[in-house]
Amino acid sequence: MSDEHAARNSEMFLRAEKITKVYSDGTVALKEASVEIRSHEIIGLLGENGAGKTTFTKILSGLLPPTSGRVISPAGPVRFSSPREALDFGIGMVHQHFALVGTFTAAENVALSYARPFSRIQLAKTIEQLEALMEESGLGVPLDVPVEKLAVGEQQRVEILKVLSRNVDLLILDEPTSVLTPLEVDELFNLLRRLRDAGKSIILITHKLKEVQDVTNRIIVLRQGELVGDVQTASATTEQLAQMMVGQAIEAEAGAVELSDEELPASRTLKAVNRTVDSILQVENLTIRGNTGEIAVDDISFEIHGGEIFGIAGVEGNGQTELVESLTGLRVPDSGTATINGTNILGVDPRQIYRLGVAHIPEDRWELGLVLPFTLAENAILGVHRWEQFRGALSVLKWGRINQHVKQLMERFEIRAAGPGAPAKSLSGGNQQKLIVGRELAKNPDIIVASQPTRGLDIGSAYYIRQTLLDMREKGRAILLVSADLDEVLAHADRVAIMFEGRFMEVCSPADLTRERVGMLMGGVTEAKETA
Repeated sequence: MSDEHAARNSEMFLRAEKITKVYSDGTVALKEASVEIRSHEIIGLLGENGAGKTTFTKILSGLLPPTSGRVISPAGPVRFSSPREALDFGIGMVHQHFALVGTFTAAENVALSYARPFSRIQLAKTIEQLEALMEESGLGVPLDVPVEKLAVGEQQRVEILKVLSRNVDLLILDEPTSVLTPLEVDELFNLLRRLRDAGKSIILITHKLKEVQDVTNRIIVLRQGELVGDVQTASATTEQLAQMMVGQAIEAEAGAVELSDEELPASRTLKAVNRTVDSILQVENLTIRGNTGEIAVDDISFEIHGGEIFGIAGVEGNGQTELVESLTGLRVPDSGTATINGTNILGVDPRQIYRLGVAHIPEDRWELGLVLPFTLAENAILGVHRWEQFRGALSVLKWGRINQHVKQLMERFEIRAAGPGAPAKSLSGGNQQKLIVGRELAKNPDIIVASQPTRGLDIGSAYYIRQTLLDMREKGRAILLVSADLDEVLAHADRVAIMFEGRFMEVCSPADLTRERVGMLMGGVTEAKETA
């Protein structure tokens, strides 16, 4: 169905009228935002971190009540006191922060959303339904493994499947494609189009402008809690959308605005690689087991020189997490060697690895990056609290100096918070990520292990962090960039390894790759298999 045809056949599903949300600390998250949601429509929801996107969708999905304003359906005003009430009404949301029971399998988590407790008969029916849904959507995931043992990308697929299984009328997706291959993104978008054509309403929250332009009918833009744009996708340009999001024109940079096949080699604006002669990180024949005992990293070897970004692309769950954990002291490998400037790091305590000049930006900011109840100041000195500049007599912490350090990080990385004493849990996800990046880069490391460093960030924040990594490279630092954002890796790495099932399918310059080629390698298809 064409966009024009869909628009003619759409009718109102919900209308949010002058929705305002003020949190208990005085933060105004939404200011009289009014949006109409219609059937037969996919809406793209854009905005910087802290713009109010998540607050708005939480109100629609029953997680938060509005401070003022109302939500109206064709039958009259509606107000949900819980997500279950919203789900019963026909509204389901896939959150960026997963709502899964770690010890339960994927099938059990889905069955749990239907009944508490669930029966064996219900579980069997759920498994049958999920198998059919996975075949239809292309979102494959093991159904009999506890989700705590699944990679982040696999957990996100469980969340998507959980909501799709309820046959909702309004599906809200928060950054659903960040851990999918290009082929899987196409399959998901095709599924969304089929749902739209069947009369469903869909809200897609994303920072990827190309995605909203590819799959949506209409685009809504929030900035600092206010609705600043409600435009038809066909009439919107990338530059206009970016300007509405940040309030000013922003330089289009590779990785923030996705690249086409033709643009890919020519879009690289990096300087010529200025690598040092000696490698800083050397990895040889590394083999690592995952949480379930399977081989997660299978006999890989590589090295990274100073002044070089070595990128690893691939769908999450193919060994990237285990590789990063081994290089940062969080997992002991089975065999192989890894050295930094000639010093062994395998099986070594993380604190010793940090002393060797390693900074680690973890993929999961809530489990590994931050202690959420701690303040910004407390989180900002994790791992560096023993620095002489932060300690006084008898090792008493100098909080005045620490707070000054935090204020500098807040200014440099544009971290939006009430101050150094604000709890980390009060920050938006993007500001939490910027706090981690600021803390790690402030260590002035020799090597930076950056895993998903811009996940969940808006265009401006992602641009700043990428530029910071490029600046560190120009200063001679070695950078391992692991990212599920294909455009980010291809646009910023000097060499790229495509990882599939624990092995490097290919290691080469990004200029030697096309998007189609990368997509096949990410799916485990080599050139030999393709031509066979």
